[in-house]
Amino acid sequence: MDRSNGKKRITIIGTGLIGGSLGMALKGARLPGLEVMGHDRDRGNATQAEKCGAIDRAEHNLPRAVTGAGMVIIAVPVLAVREVMQQMAPDLAEGTVVTDTTSTKAHVMRWAREALPEYVNFVGGHPMAGKETAGIANAEASLFRGKAYCICPAVDASDMAVKTVLGLVQIVGAESLFVDPEEHDIYAGAVSHLPLMMSTALFSMLRSSPAWNDMGMMASSGFNDVTRLAASDPAMSHGIWATNRDALIHWLERLAEELRRYRDMLKDAQDEALLETFLKAQIDRESFQRRPPRREMETATAKVDSGQALLSMLVGGALAKNIQRAKQLPELMRQTQEADEKDGKRRPTLAERIAEDVRRDLEKLEQKRAEKQTGTEDKPDNET
Repeated sequence: MDRSNGKKRITIIGTGLIGGSLGMALKGARLPGLEVMGHDRDRGNATQAEKCGAIDRAEHNLPRAVTGAGMVIIAVPVLAVREVMQQMAPDLAEGTVVTDTTSTKAHVMRWAREALPEYVNFVGGHPMAGKETAGIANAEASLFRGKAYCICPAVDASDMAVKTVLGLVQIVGAESLFVDPEEHDIYAGAVSHLPLMMSTALFSMLRSSPAWNDMGMMASSGFNDVTRLAASDPAMSHGIWATNRDALIHWLERLAEELRRYRDMLKDAQDEALLETFLKAQIDRESFQRRPPRREMETATAKVDSGQALLSMLVGGALAKNIQRAKQLPELMRQTQEADEKDGKRRPTLAERIAEDVRRDLEKLEQKRAEKQTGTEDKPDNET
């Protein structure tokens, strides 16, 4: 089989909310010479995606859909990812960049190692965006704008493959965030998967009450806001929970501890403690809304020219440094854990170490910017 690959084609497998929104954003960028193809197990979804302009054309045969593609985006429920990888593996061209959009990463990275051939490059991805309403009918090009897009490169992924995925992230308007797969699942378990479980639990608990009819008539915006995620796609929710059990159990136990603390304050009439709790939460929430954590990392990430074709991107040294750092994360985590176990001392986590590196880079950038503004940069002797 000829495994050469020169076509500028992106194939999206799964044309639902996420896949359809990616297609719309790519199509909206009007990149010269780029074709967006779509495949979906449900032929109706792929046909609808073509009709609404999310893809250039639908291909109902998976092998034909991936043959000759420069990039393949797997946008299916997480429990379907391994089967998709196994089915498409024989038809992937040499050098093809494969990425995904699923909400958990450790399992997916392992499946990629097991199922995909060595001559392709896998870069795990997870856009931190979505809705409680699924399907191509709810897709929109702006879904990812301003949102974090987690990137987990396989250890053997080429720099060009990572650059290609970074180009995708920028084109859809998101902000790239390199993270280790295991850390990703822990963090996503806290800020994404736990809220989904809380929303489902709260609605299910109250809905099963004998007084639901009366309570339901009183339910308004607060209840609707908190239980919105209970309307999420059941298959998606099940897949998330099934592939992130340990992290969810950890965060559920932490939440239970916090709820018990609130219960005890109520039982003991600790009014001052309750007020302090509410005040602190309000202040911290407002601070989070004004300046979300890690948002300052934007200036430390080199930008890719989104007008370039995805398969021929050029980036600067700062981005190459981040790419190499991301690829070393699994080994760095292992070394840190071994050292901690050996001498019983706690070392900075990977996130803390990366944050410190970024802080230093930002200080250097700010210093250079200030020097340019004040004209204090060193100049050659013959410069006026």
